[in-house]
Amino acid sequence: MPGAPAMAGKTSRADAGMLRDIAHANLAEIATGKLAVEKATDPKVKEFAQTMVDDHTKALGDVTQLAQAKDVKLPTEPDVKHKAAMAKLKLMSGTSFDKSYVKNAGVADHVATEKLLTKTKSGAGDAEVKALADKMLPVVQQHLVHARELDGMKK
Repeated sequence: MPGAPAMAGKTSRADAGMLRDIAHANLAEIATGKLAVEKATDPKVKEFAQTMVDDHTKALGDVTQLAQAKDVKLPTEPDVKHKAAMAKLKLMSGTSFDKSYVKNAGVADHVATEKLLTKTKSGAGDAEVKALADKMLPVVQQHLVHARELDGMKK
């Protein structure tokens, strides 16, 4: 019926897009983290990668739960950009793998995710989407600090 309020549980197209972007970020971190747990040579990089798998799996669960409540369909695998980056990463080994993983999945991707969450926190129309971004932001910022420390040690 025209002019009727949105159904409970529905969310705006923009907020749904934000949830999908957050899911993509988490899926990418989980996938590259699993690869790094297998391939990294530096124990500190392996430890960081396992933390990424654990923390982003939990975050993806939170996003999924909210998306289901909002009737938003989420992606089930990383986006094309991250798939391409992961394909390059798979071809590397040794210290070059470690450096690339830390620089790209560790630092660059967390900078992008921090921006995404900051934008979502301030720009989402849905209070629950904002709250989710607010909850995730400190964890991503901590990951970024840790990644930058590792990146500094790899130079």
